[in-house]
Amino acid sequence: MTDRGLRERKDCFTTFDGTKLVYRSWIPENPNGHALVLLHRGHEHSGRLTELAEVFARDNYSCFAYDSRGHGESPGPKGYCENFSYLVKDLDRFVSYISTQYKIDITNIIVLANSMSSVVTSVWVHDYAPKIRGMILVAPAFRIKLYVPFALTGLRILQHFKTPLFIKSYVKSSLLTHDKDEQFKYNNDRLITKNISVNILTGFFDAAKRIVSDAAAIETPTLILSAGSDWVVYLKDQKKFYDSLSSKIKEMEVYPNYYHGVLYEKEREVPIRKAQDFISTLFKYKEDRSGLLNRDKEGPTKEEYDRLLSSPPPIKRIVYTMTRFFMSTLGKLSKGISIGIKYGYDSGLSLDHVYGNKAEGITPLGKLIDYLYLNSVGWRGIRTRKSNLQKLLDESIEKLVAQRKPIRILDIASGPGRYLIETAKKFEDRNINILLCDNKQENIDKGQELVRTSGAKNVVFKLNDAFDKSSYSKLNFMPNIVVISGLHELFSDNQKVLESLNGVRSIAEDECTIIYTGQPWHPQLEFIAYTLKNREDKRWVMRRRNQAELDYLYENSGFKKQDMEIDSWGIFTVSRALTQ
Repeated sequence: MTDRGLRERKDCFTTFDGTKLVYRSWIPENPNGHALVLLHRGHEHSGRLTELAEVFARDNYSCFAYDSRGHGESPGPKGYCENFSYLVKDLDRFVSYISTQYKIDITNIIVLANSMSSVVTSVWVHDYAPKIRGMILVAPAFRIKLYVPFALTGLRILQHFKTPLFIKSYVKSSLLTHDKDEQFKYNNDRLITKNISVNILTGFFDAAKRIVSDAAAIETPTLILSAGSDWVVYLKDQKKFYDSLSSKIKEMEVYPNYYHGVLYEKEREVPIRKAQDFISTLFKYKEDRSGLLNRDKEGPTKEEYDRLLSSPPPIKRIVYTMTRFFMSTLGKLSKGISIGIKYGYDSGLSLDHVYGNKAEGITPLGKLIDYLYLNSVGWRGIRTRKSNLQKLLDESIEKLVAQRKPIRILDIASGPGRYLIETAKKFEDRNINILLCDNKQENIDKGQELVRTSGAKNVVFKLNDAFDKSSYSKLNFMPNIVVISGLHELFSDNQKVLESLNGVRSIAEDECTIIYTGQPWHPQLEFIAYTLKNREDKRWVMRRRNQAELDYLYENSGFKKQDMEIDSWGIFTVSRALTQ
């Protein structure tokens, strides 16, 4: 017992890669069914949040906090993580674990994050679109103050020569708080590590830059508590993030004389009281998400889409004209670019070449151009999307096998269907049937060639329009796994998406798994819009759907999201849902 009627417990949970992370829980004697997930600063650990947890627990909130990997009592080299995206996945798994283990609905959970953990939380909310009640970001580290000129550039270069590479934090306790007692605690806490791996530091910078620039995609209620005398991070970026948020409920408080450790300052009761008031407000608020259906008609991504449909500024127009000229001349030496010019860069044949990931072309120069083309970040993301999709697909198949059920897979717009043909071959000793549909005969011809070459069985192709709801009943197929990959990203109209989903729902088994992809962000969206052609020989202009909008479309059609995967760049998502 740490406080009257309050139980503190230390335990472990297993995260996505099997690593066991230490967490603490503070459960009041009479919990109100609502929970707070508290996240510590970089270098620190969950024990540093005990005082804060006790304050919230007195209001009957159950509180939970874990030691990030490489921190506190959790395993791993101190200050190290293989990839920034692991930190985001850990948070996703922890919140899911808390929701399941303690029977607290995710809509009754609020995340309060400090400093660097605020970046992790913001990325998670942006990329995964969890239905949490809200988030509180304390001195979010959207841009860290590096006092050495060109430090970030130098670190990026150095990490190519040594991995893992560590640096020590310059931040002393006197830069975190004016409170001498808190400074003493910090200085004498043996679980605090001063190390941070360079790959994680640069990962934080890149992720924070992405999230601040696309904060408009976030609609989660948000409170930001900022330090007005912060020696560690920039206030300007916090304000930019706040101003861009699309959240209906958002607040920002700046405490003029506070240092970076806002919740450890002498007068910390002031921001804590503000957090308590905000939390109380959120649990009285009933969120209406129906507006997500109209994001194709209004909102940030619609405005971005309309902007991309228009001509670029004069200087960019010249640059993109030169790029198109290069691609239509020398670029034709590359097999990938040639396919894109002939069939469209978003065509099934184009994606099949990307999946194959083998540089081909006329002359060595053509092969070099194709190699560079295949290794652009967008196509690397596509290949990661394939791997993530295959992972979720294999898991779903194994589940059916364990239940001794037949496997009936439908892909409503498969292209040549390379990865599903590979799946058929992999599970050929099982009771499996795969129906691959597409509206382009050249894709079906290529797919049938792949079937003959691979020797795969029980794979059938059909010419079909995925957006014609009435066509699904004519397939005479009742799937228990449906794959929708790379289709809805190509169409701005939400009504078309709903038509296809309603068609799927009309023929799916009662217990059907649906695996679908999304593209909530893309660093090359403008480049693609002004240089590449689509399968209809028009400019390839895409409207992004943030993950919340995409998930809501599926939910509205009778599919409840279970989990998801995303690449390390934050471009492509793969989600798994079940019929409800």
